[in-house]
Amino acid sequence: MPLKRLVTLMFILVGCGPGSTKEKGLALHAPEPRETIESGALSIPVYDFDGLEPLLHLEDGDTYIVNFWATWCAPCVKELPYMEQIQSDYKDRGLQVLLVSLDMPRMWDSHLVPFVKERNLKSHVVVLDDPSQNTWIPLVDQDWSGAIPATLIYNREKRMFFEEAFSYERLNEVLSNFNL
Repeated sequence: MPLKRLVTLMFILVGCGPGSTKEKGLALHAPEPRETIESGALSIPVYDFDGLEPLLHLEDGDTYIVNFWATWCAPCVKELPYMEQIQSDYKDRGLQVLLVSLDMPRMWDSHLVPFVKERNLKSHVVVLDDPSQNTWIPLVDQDWSGAIPATLIYNREKRMFFEEAFSYERLNEVLSNFNL
């Protein structure tokens, strides 16, 4: 193997190792999913609330945006580009976005997978499939009515919950409270 290819391969392997940015936060702490939706290169983990809950309480120094949404929710779909833009703008400042789809199982293959692929979502996408909404909704936030979009933003020092659709400007405004 020519030296240039060997060096390139070593760079790729080291870049994807445990110390890489991709292995921080959500990727590092993600619990074993109950199942996974696979479609080509796309892999979306499916959790019940017990599986998802650890991702709502990480204390590793990063700031997390956890957005509850669904493909059938027009305000959710409208704000997703802002979540993606914030993820891109703040990725080097320790911000991670987790998009928690509340789409129903019968919609995963027909709606969710095509939606994620067509929009080329870069944020972490998972599915929350737990019919015990009355149990887990107040565990996310005691004042959450269950309406979506809903967003939890937190880090070690601060935790804020919003039951609203975000604009890019409003999301930036809220993030200013997190010293990013």
